[in-house]
Amino acid sequence: MILPRYRVAASGIAGAGKGLFADEAIARGRVIIAPDNIHTVWPESKLRTFARDSIEVESSVRWFEDQFSLTPEWSDECFVNHSFAPNALWHLGFIFALREIATGEEILMDYRHVIGSGEVMPFKDSQTGREIVGLPWPQVLHDSAQQLVTLLG
Repeated sequence: MILPRYRVAASGIAGAGKGLFADEAIARGRVIIAPDNIHTVWPESKLRTFARDSIEVESSVRWFEDQFSLTPEWSDECFVNHSFAPNALWHLGFIFALREIATGEEILMDYRHVIGSGEVMPFKDSQTGREIVGLPWPQVLHDSAQQLVTLLG
């Protein structure tokens, strides 16, 4: 569920397709997206039995440890795009504003937190040209928890 008013429109990131944009100012630390209606969670071992371009793989995000939630109905939450300099933080399915987000700004998060450990995205970061490689779960949990503590002070 997306809490602030928003719209889906063409992303400002080359090749990204659509993006999720704030239709109101979002305060630093505010929850932007909260998990709801999670009906399918699979272990990564089951997910990897499907082709990389399958709807199952393309609609999955790491929920915790080696468990992935699947959202094949493509809710608007799926339009949050990647950045190595994000304005939003993913932590255990919630997405928080890392800083004040202005009306009209695209919501961006670091995909390394939501893909499998060592998994390489089929595209590179548009700003840096770097590969987007999933981080190990202990690092994801540590880093996102530390950022959240700092954010909420």
